[in-house]
Amino acid sequence: MAQRIAVIGSGGIGGVIAEAAHAAGHEVTMCVRTPFERLVLDAPEGTSEIPVEVATDPGAVGECDWIVLTTKVHDVPGTAPWLNKLDDGSTPLVVVQNGVAHRESVAELGVRAPVLPALIYVGAERTGPGRVVRRSPTTMQVEGGELGSRFVALLEGSAVKLRATDDFHTAAWRKMLTNVAPNPITALTLRRLDVLADDDVRELCAGILAEAIAVARAESASLTQQDADKVLADYTARMPPTNGTSMLYDRIAGLPLEHEHITGALVSAADRHGIPVPLNRTLLTLLRAIKPAPIPGV
Repeated sequence: MAQRIAVIGSGGIGGVIAEAAHAAGHEVTMCVRTPFERLVLDAPEGTSEIPVEVATDPGAVGECDWIVLTTKVHDVPGTAPWLNKLDDGSTPLVVVQNGVAHRESVAELGVRAPVLPALIYVGAERTGPGRVVRRSPTTMQVEGGELGSRFVALLEGSAVKLRATDDFHTAAWRKMLTNVAPNPITALTLRRLDVLADDDVRELCAGILAEAIAVARAESASLTQQDADKVLADYTARMPPTNGTSMLYDRIAGLPLEHEHITGALVSAADRHGIPVPLNRTLLTLLRAIKPAPIPGV
């Protein structure tokens, strides 16, 4: 049965979620700051228009069955008007974000809704208002349990490979491994994933990941060096070199970066456990020194 889904955020992830929800037969409202007339998605299978309602005023959105939050962690405070309107205490809130603190990211907003943490793996880029490029298939993981099972069922019929996991904590740290090296490196070098093919850069990635594994294990995530080795191999074997990262796209657009919730979160956890992470700490210092400003022609 069709359900009403409110997607907060119209970036690459918001567009991909809207695509999946529509494919599964649901009605989608996109809650956005910048209005657009239609959502167009370019994918390897072709270009399609996704029929969605677009709302810029929280007061114009009616009741919904699911809320899906797709903004970056540092943009969550700006979603308060939407959540204040949509959160009735029972409608589930799916938090699709990077980092390892999904519930914490919305806690300060006084959310009453049941929260479902979610991870997404997809190469997606917002190229303009209402225009999203998806360069890869989409896979998602959600926290196991009754709510997670309901969300898996919700997107049945879409092309998304979605599963629930009973160890979401480890899954979130494994996703951290995929972000903690390429996101900072692409943002700092202003290059796409082709930069990871450089021998010196791959050596740097290996060191960054080794530090991350030590921290993840101290945080009780069930990861080993084999996980780091697989992620490093996947950087070039499975990810198209023309793909970018969310942090690269944000830097080009002159937007704030989410380094505090990726590299910053790792360094903070390392400090709690007394683990030296000189490579990640150096990246964090450089990322904090970036002044947001659009970079034309990149």
